[in-house]
Amino acid sequence: MVGASGYLGSEVCRLAPATGPSSAVLDIRDRAAVLSYVSRARPQVIVNAAYRVHDWASCADGAANVALAAREVNARLVHVSTDALHAGRPTPYLDADTPTPVHTYGAAKAAAETAVAAIDPAAVLVRTSLIIGDDRSHQVKLALDLTTGRRPGKLFTDEIRCPVHVTDLAGAILELAATDYAGLINVAGPEAITRADLGRLIATSHGLNPADVPTCPLAEGGLGPRPADVRLDSTRAAVLLKSRLRPVSDAVA
Repeated sequence: MVGASGYLGSEVCRLAPATGPSSAVLDIRDRAAVLSYVSRARPQVIVNAAYRVHDWASCADGAANVALAAREVNARLVHVSTDALHAGRPTPYLDADTPTPVHTYGAAKAAAETAVAAIDPAAVLVRTSLIIGDDRSHQVKLALDLTTGRRPGKLFTDEIRCPVHVTDLAGAILELAATDYAGLINVAGPEAITRADLGRLIATSHGLNPADVPTCPLAEGGLGPRPADVRLDSTRAAVLLKSRLRPVSDAVA
């Protein structure tokens, strides 16, 4: 498990069988270290859920290093990608739609996908959305901190995503690892919602007043280019997998 200390990675480790993926402290930007560790551990499955929003080397170069290592030992690779590599449009994105990044993080994740697919064509590349669940979720913590005034900022009324519960996503990843599916697949929640409305749902679920959630349009956020309407069509995942991808209204409750 690459990225086991993260929210998604820790949930994958929790759900994995005792014989499933292991983890170690490893800098995936160090190709020699990655190749050496994987050659010794010789895992059957590698799940790469590691990312750093502002670190190209971790997102792109690191993903390539992990793919090289997986190919060397013939391990099944599941690479976790993101909806942030899309620019946004009125219609949902299908599994294999070409990335159109508008910021550096999206470009890094698009580069990672290209590298992984070229190095290890048998790998599955999971594009997902905002990950929610308990208070360890960045999305949940952000909404609570903004609502209670612990940090400044606002949630956008016109930024649309398809949030997915961390347990649903982790289960889907492990299920995909046990298949021979190769290539891109969207795994996100079936319900599209604005970040502002997601924040209101989170506030309500924690006994806070949803009216206290600070909101504004993207144009007033002052954060530079960001994808607006990015909805992932996860129909293929819903048909292929037994794992249920619950709507955000259920995932937050």
